[in-house]
Amino acid sequence: MLKRLADWCERFTPLIALDPPDGLVLDITGCSHLFGGEETIRADLCERVSNLGFQTRATIAGTPDAARALARYGNLSVVPVIEDEAATRPLPVAALGLSPDLVLALTRAGLRTIADLVDRPRAPLSARFGAELITRLERTIGRQDIRITPRRMPPICMAERNFPEPITSEEYIRQTLTKLAAKAAQILEQRGEGGRRFEASFFRADGHVSRITIDTGMPTRDPVTIMALLTKRLESLSDPLDPGFGFDLIRLTALVTEALEVTQINFGDEIHQKESITLTDSLSARFGATSVLCFASQNTHIPERAARTVPAAIHGHIEQDWQPIKKGEPPARPLHIFEPPQPIETLAEVPDGPPLRFRWRRVLHEVAFAEGPERISPEWWRSSDDALTRDYYRIEDTGGRRFWVFRDGLYGRETQHDVHWFIHGLFA
Repeated sequence: MLKRLADWCERFTPLIALDPPDGLVLDITGCSHLFGGEETIRADLCERVSNLGFQTRATIAGTPDAARALARYGNLSVVPVIEDEAATRPLPVAALGLSPDLVLALTRAGLRTIADLVDRPRAPLSARFGAELITRLERTIGRQDIRITPRRMPPICMAERNFPEPITSEEYIRQTLTKLAAKAAQILEQRGEGGRRFEASFFRADGHVSRITIDTGMPTRDPVTIMALLTKRLESLSDPLDPGFGFDLIRLTALVTEALEVTQINFGDEIHQKESITLTDSLSARFGATSVLCFASQNTHIPERAARTVPAAIHGHIEQDWQPIKKGEPPARPLHIFEPPQPIETLAEVPDGPPLRFRWRRVLHEVAFAEGPERISPEWWRSSDDALTRDYYRIEDTGGRRFWVFRDGLYGRETQHDVHWFIHGLFA
């Protein structure tokens, strides 16, 4: 039953671990914003599980052990970032998940709460009660973060479709799979890969999950090929796919991928340019000029205002002023930026310097390299613009990930309070 419930919870995150006899641990790092925030995803999860006939207690915290302890012994729904220790201190020592004999020994010694243990030196506690106590304590209060080991490895490529009302039509199911195959193909193309094994998952409204798997002799990302194999697999099932009360989520994942090289069309060639223009004209004539758009530059230094979308049919008549990229140099700005910018928590060595580390969506990043600042002042001629001066930095963390971050406001000149930091984009 617990494994079936874990399969059903994959609609929220692929990273799920069992916590027998009656618990599940879900790692929702980087997933909560897709559901409207942490409070929203927790409420949705509890409501859905309750509809399946279960009583549920759920807590979102910074580490798996803290979330487990608070869900079983606390009364918080969401623990604020880096406040795991304060939230777990009032809990009884049984919340550490220790053996009953060890809990009894701690209680007889007068150590009844986690706060009693936190305030004591570690060496005497370890010598008297064992090293496991210290390990459980450090993880529960959030000082050590040992991520969960998921029961199923997360997919390399995933495309899914949620339905407001469960569907049962076989034709609609096949149409959905066709669209998901096309979406998965786009993701694989961006990665320069092709799939060797694909899995289609069908989540029923009553909690049952059905899965079918197909393999290919060579890497592919052709939606027609993928759909043809899925159709044959569905037709060959000894136990036909039963929608029951209907599917409210269908997902297509690529479990195994390999590099797939293709010949890139050279749009600089005159023949291909003509074909591109002909295609643009045909699409614009069929769907309307405002349905086929492309980017045009704007004369401004504010990043989010530097480009605008215009109908592709008139794109060639607009004068472009894109900043050239120096050969051999990394791009000064990422191609994709967040709108609005994503807030982060930072620690900087000096108020006007780059961050030493920052936390984004509950994940802590240690900065290895930083370049900047690039100072951008607000456009003073915009009377309604109350923006502050920004200092942008190109930074790289110890994992090799590269970010474009900025500090909003000059400390001591534009604001006397703590300045705010944001991520504005990610580099490839």
